[in-house]
Amino acid sequence: MRDINKMEPDDSVYKVLLESTNAIPWKIDWQSKKFTYIGPQIESLLGWSASSWDSIEDWVERMHPDDRESVVNFCVAQSQAGCDHEADYRALTKNGGYIWIRDVVHVIRKNGKIESLIGFMFDISKRKQTEHKLLRLQKELEEFSFKDALTEIANRRMFDSIFEREWLSAQRNQHPVALILLDIDFFKEYNDHYGHIMGDDCLKQVAQILYNVAIRPGNFVARFGGEEFVLVLAETDEASAIAIAEECRSEIIKHAIPHEKSPISKTLSISAGISAIVPSGNSERKNFIQQVDTLLYQAKLTGRNRVTHKTTISNHEVTEPDRYYKQ
Repeated sequence: MRDINKMEPDDSVYKVLLESTNAIPWKIDWQSKKFTYIGPQIESLLGWSASSWDSIEDWVERMHPDDRESVVNFCVAQSQAGCDHEADYRALTKNGGYIWIRDVVHVIRKNGKIESLIGFMFDISKRKQTEHKLLRLQKELEEFSFKDALTEIANRRMFDSIFEREWLSAQRNQHPVALILLDIDFFKEYNDHYGHIMGDDCLKQVAQILYNVAIRPGNFVARFGGEEFVLVLAETDEASAIAIAEECRSEIIKHAIPHEKSPISKTLSISAGISAIVPSGNSERKNFIQQVDTLLYQAKLTGRNRVTHKTTISNHEVTEPDRYYKQ
């Protein structure tokens, strides 16, 4: 029996093995920058015959324009440095489509000089499709985590994030930021009379109305919890915030959503508390939200269907609501 450890290398055997794999082997002469070999599998994958791969220019031209500059620059720099490397890019097929390829490159040196590059091309299209699906799912999950499932506007978690960002910006640049807290008047009575399905539809309608009012740049609306909504207004003083709050209230009235069990109106209405601040270094977001919550509570105590701000109660004692803000 022949000792396999003493067998001489057989180029034909190596060639058969290389050409029977899914990986596409290739070799480029460094001085001429020409292909001295490329596996025939390239034709079944990309449609280009092995004989059509003459020089490195063919490789460059058969690459997606958006990938070309970055991939070529990276591969050339790594090769010149004598570093083995990998690169992912979209390769052009003969019929005009693109397939994701991963090139694994090994630099061959002789007497300290680069002699050639050898490598393998792998079809990674399925892997890329899976990656894209995962990225899309991740993005959707992130959107869901910041979106209120019922009303499809931002949720409380998103509000906390946005308001922190705008607060720090206002603190840093010393410009005002305003907050509007809104509550649907007698929503419990609405639910009891019309049922929870109609109650959910009501919340969706109100959310859309508020979203349309807050669509201006720098404005943000979210569901605060239950039947409460909140608007964050960047670079907005109190007078402007009052106008926006009144617009929210009037738009709700204009839509004339029936509310037979409301003691103050036969259509839906809202109450709102509003304040603006140029936060100092000692100001706290939590305290500011509590102040606006107190103003909302005052709007309810004084008749509802109204907007309450500091100037409207400046001559009256501010009563703290019988609840507390939870961070």
